[in-house]
Amino acid sequence: MTRQMRRVGVFLLVLFGAAFVQLNVLSVFSSEQLVNHPANQRVILREFGEARGPLVVDGAAIVSSTPTDGQFAFLRRYDDGELFAHITGYYSLVVQRSGLEAALNDTLRGAPTELVTQNLAGLFNRFTQGGNAVELTIDPAVQRAARQALAGRIGAIVVIEPSTGAVLASYANPTYDPAPLAAPNRQVVTDAWQRLLDDPDRPLVDRATAETYPPGSIFKLVVAAAALETGTNPDSVFADVAELAIPGTNRPINNFPPGPCGPNDTISLTDALIRSCNTVFVQLALTLGEEQLSAYAKRFGFNQRLAYDLPLAASVFPELADTPALAQSALGQRDVRMTALHAAQIAATIVNDGAMPQAHLVRQIRDANGRILPRSGARTDPRAVITTQTARQLEAMMVATVDRGTARRARIANRRVGGKTGTAQTGTTPTVWFVGFLDNQAAIAVVLPQAGEGAQGGTDAAPIAREVLRAVAAR
Repeated sequence: MTRQMRRVGVFLLVLFGAAFVQLNVLSVFSSEQLVNHPANQRVILREFGEARGPLVVDGAAIVSSTPTDGQFAFLRRYDDGELFAHITGYYSLVVQRSGLEAALNDTLRGAPTELVTQNLAGLFNRFTQGGNAVELTIDPAVQRAARQALAGRIGAIVVIEPSTGAVLASYANPTYDPAPLAAPNRQVVTDAWQRLLDDPDRPLVDRATAETYPPGSIFKLVVAAAALETGTNPDSVFADVAELAIPGTNRPINNFPPGPCGPNDTISLTDALIRSCNTVFVQLALTLGEEQLSAYAKRFGFNQRLAYDLPLAASVFPELADTPALAQSALGQRDVRMTALHAAQIAATIVNDGAMPQAHLVRQIRDANGRILPRSGARTDPRAVITTQTARQLEAMMVATVDRGTARRARIANRRVGGKTGTAQTGTTPTVWFVGFLDNQAAIAVVLPQAGEGAQGGTDAAPIAREVLRAVAAR
């Protein structure tokens, strides 16, 4: 009997030990995942009434926590919420969080990161550290100019400081008001959320960062860069033909509008960019070949996850199965896709002597006592993509495109503006683009997806860019 009891005791000890080990493994190795899991309602309820740190633009809080006399000690307040919604996101009791409210949740809470510390702090009621203030790079005047310039059109505008990568504006239309989603009443939140989900224009989607679009002729900047890096120069001459036969297909490449691009039988690379001459850029792509063109697309950030403070969709340059795919992809068509933010980074690279800056929204973080805090995942220096010589050649060609080419409607008197237009045929209506820069102050991208029949980058996107760049010039 004693022997059987001993066996039972040993068995129970083994089971207890296994349970003890399992619980500690969960606490040590899975604690962060469990605590931050979206379904953890206990954590959501506990956090919702905390005083989170503000999101600050130009010294003023655009998002803040205000004290209340209700169930929750603090509630989130969004000033001019629709202007900044896709940047700030929302902080909600029901639909959780998005934007910087999600990406910087721990920072805004001022929360310790170790579970043990959190538990002890809660046990002894010492969780008193205030939320941290996050200062953003956004220029409110430029952000407002982007909203006004879009004037109700579906699309997105991104403006970047070329030397630093600081995002001066990132605005997507349509937008939404985060305030109802942050209400303490579940029914109010649910009703507001359903209205946003039912809206066919999808206002919750940040068209600046979360969706990719066919770039059309703005991709010619990548083709031109590859050609300049491999022996072509701005004065190199090409056959100026109305259409170009492509091996492997009976469908030639045509110019738009139809016909040769210039008055002669030949045309320079500079004039080909100024007039956005399809047949010349296909000639360049066929000479470069799939391997080289793909390599330069990768240099410019295609097929990679570019670092950013918010989730950023990856721009795509596809594997090219044949010569027709190479020809069409060189014109930014077929399966090539790009985000507006990435397009602005490419323009910034050109005006920044060939070095691509890391785009970012966060200028600095301060704790409750005003001390500047170090950031995890420090920003990297601008990454060399092309030589300074190539960048300056492209820059001059883009200035000429604004002065006397397809981007004339982006001109600003007495200022050096460069740019490139794009019109990508997507189904029944085109997606139109403008990318460019103002001196070395700002790089810009404007995209109007499904812009409407007859829309073009030069007539629709370029004037929008001009209005925003005027706001930059007035800084």
